[in-house]
Amino acid sequence: MLDQQPLSPQEAARAAIHALWTFPSILFSAFLMAWAAEGAQFYISQGLALALLAWLQTLPEFAVEAVIAWEGDVGLMTANFTGALRLLTGVGWPMIWIVYAIYERRRGVTRSFPPIALSREHAATVAGLAPPLLWFVWIIFKGSLDLWDAGVLLAMYFGYLALLQRIPPSEHEGTEDAPRVVRAILSWPEPRRLLGVVALFLAGGVALFFIAPPFLHSMKGVAITMGVSQFVFVQWVAPFLSEMPEKTSAFVWAKSRGKAGMALMNMASSNVNQWTVLAAMIPIVYSFAQGQPSAIPLGEHRVELILTLLQSALGVVLLANFNFQAYEALGLFALWLAQFLVPHWREEISVAYAVWLAYEILSSLWRPGRMEAFRVLPMLWREGGKRR
Repeated sequence: MLDQQPLSPQEAARAAIHALWTFPSILFSAFLMAWAAEGAQFYISQGLALALLAWLQTLPEFAVEAVIAWEGDVGLMTANFTGALRLLTGVGWPMIWIVYAIYERRRGVTRSFPPIALSREHAATVAGLAPPLLWFVWIIFKGSLDLWDAGVLLAMYFGYLALLQRIPPSEHEGTEDAPRVVRAILSWPEPRRLLGVVALFLAGGVALFFIAPPFLHSMKGVAITMGVSQFVFVQWVAPFLSEMPEKTSAFVWAKSRGKAGMALMNMASSNVNQWTVLAAMIPIVYSFAQGQPSAIPLGEHRVELILTLLQSALGVVLLANFNFQAYEALGLFALWLAQFLVPHWREEISVAYAVWLAYEILSSLWRPGRMEAFRVLPMLWREGGKRR
């Protein structure tokens, strides 16, 4: 975690040594939960399994943000929150496509830039990002994040879970390409099979809960030892490291046959988590630290928030046609890289996101499938009700 007092060089060096065991441990916990999510698809919808997985995977990110909110540093709160979200969409999504394209080529696919295809049930996750993004337009406009906003964002998240719960388990899932551990558990008779899947989730979650604090402490030691500034660490290094579990499982799926869409939705589920539950947690922890209900002033950080909001909104629209194309993945990465290398280009990058977003929305006039996820969403809700 981020400590209130900065580490001395000697303390940082000692903390960095612990990375030798915390890093592989965090990866192992990620594999446990990824295996659990694959097995859980046979009992619940893939979307709900990924939402549960995203909850467990984002525990380190929640830990970092909670500590910063308790300390009341609004600048670092905003830096960590926006940095985490921009890394997910600007780096995580494109890297999934790159891994997928490389392994498709190795499998003999002749198409140079194959798109990642999503299924109909993924409409719930794609469209589930829209409500909190719209609410954040209001938050940015009024320049504060308070407990009322927290209540609204939490309600949106529970509505999202209710939608996922209505989607039935996939009937077409096979175990041929599943990891050996998953195949072994799914071969067990009931109820041992269900208990095995639950045990994987619990083992991964408990391991992540206990490993997260020393993991983050050791990674901070590595950053300080390398001479990285606190602001850069909080905006880019800490989110990158705390999101390592979800990136690990997503990249494993991205290289597996037929699971690239699942990998992308794993990341998108984390986006939903952070725009709703993580954002709601910030004013709650901040108010407890202040000893009274308190609104977090965000007026000085509007540019950071607008940039992050536009990037996520563009991501929603790009996935809304159930295809993630090469130019979309590479375009998102190029815009993220530009803002990372030249931080004072925030306004210019915001304009670039806005123009691209406007084009994609307007293009739905001559590309009927551009916003297909929003048309499919109410159909999924009705179909889920009929199966109950």
